[in-house]
Amino acid sequence: MPGLHEERFDCLSALVRAVPDFPIPGVTFRDLTGLMADATALQLSAAALAGPFRAGRVERVAGIEARGFVFGALVARELGVGFVPLRKPGKLPAAVESVSYALEYGTATLEVHRDALQPGMRVLLVDDVLATGGTAGAAVDLLRRIGGEVTGAAFLMELPSLAGRARLAGVTVHSVLEA
Repeated sequence: MPGLHEERFDCLSALVRAVPDFPIPGVTFRDLTGLMADATALQLSAAALAGPFRAGRVERVAGIEARGFVFGALVARELGVGFVPLRKPGKLPAAVESVSYALEYGTATLEVHRDALQPGMRVLLVDDVLATGGTAGAAVDLLRRIGGEVTGAAFLMELPSLAGRARLAGVTVHSVLEA
């Protein structure tokens, strides 16, 4: 959403630390722990993530392990809906659907309970950072496989130079901050 990446959220940007060469050389990790430690910043983040989706008919929020759990659960609370965790393999006790995907520094897999959504249920995907879009794209695919209608994707921070939005064609993408 244009306009959100301005002065109003400078207080949030100031709490995000850039860590070069983590987890591997050439990758700059965005450390959000300072922002998450600040109660006011955390509350403002949740409200800003949920904002564009308040008028919609979101029925569930899905969050990607692990930081997407923090922000996704807060957004679900803001919207008054339930939360669906997208987990690393082997963490869910019932029948799961899974998707494997490439990261900029390896591969990963996400899983979700097959019965986490009813067919046609409107879902908002939430995660901390949109970088190359590999994880988010895989999450959208996974939610659609179990019958979800992905109404949007919200990220606290987007790294536009990595063009992650391109992997989310057809999904409304909202980011609060850019780096």
